[in-house]
Amino acid sequence: MPARPDRAPAPLKSARRSLAPPRRRTQAERTAETRLRILKAAAKLIRRRGYARFRTAEVAAEAGVSRGAQLHHFPTKDSLVVATLEYVFEQAQMLSRRRAAAANRPRDLIETVIEDAKEFFFSEHFMVAIDIVLSTSTDQAVRKQILDISRKARRPVEAAWAEALAASGVPPSVAADIVALTLGVVRGMALRTLWDNDPEWFDQLFALWRQMIKAFLEAQPRRGRRNE
Repeated sequence: MPARPDRAPAPLKSARRSLAPPRRRTQAERTAETRLRILKAAAKLIRRRGYARFRTAEVAAEAGVSRGAQLHHFPTKDSLVVATLEYVFEQAQMLSRRRAAAANRPRDLIETVIEDAKEFFFSEHFMVAIDIVLSTSTDQAVRKQILDISRKARRPVEAAWAEALAASGVPPSVAADIVALTLGVVRGMALRTLWDNDPEWFDQLFALWRQMIKAFLEAQPRRGRRNE
């Protein structure tokens, strides 16, 4: 009996999934993405080179956008620098407020307040803001914008740290004063780097400040502490 030829295997039916087509971004979303890429690129270049050597012509290449797109969003150097500082200050504010919410003991709080303030006030972006404000060639309107941005970004940070201290048992009025003084100390040391940059000495001063605050708090009558 002749052998029956092998049957070809039946083709497997591929399971087809109905994939919805990707949602097309709106014009507003594309515009926002382009703007954000430009701001991130500008922030990176400012951090790397400082204000004096910052060249807007290099930002488009860094961001991967056309020069025309950059000029559409930010037609001048001042408009780009102001928007960039506003962006980085807002990012710093959000990070600081998250840190304040996560800290829970007075000793930890003071140390964290100092470290958080150092990260901001010792940054290149803060120094650029100071450079702009102090520059005699800068338009007064630009100075005002930078000062307004700084106030808008930093006041909520002060309030967040003061609230964290108060929640841990420090009287609210005392907590606000401690935060204001601590930020003032760090800001002052940051500005001192313009003529005398001694990181080791600064660390010693910050450690001394922590000890002073700790001693002060231990001498204060305490309210109910959080998480105790």
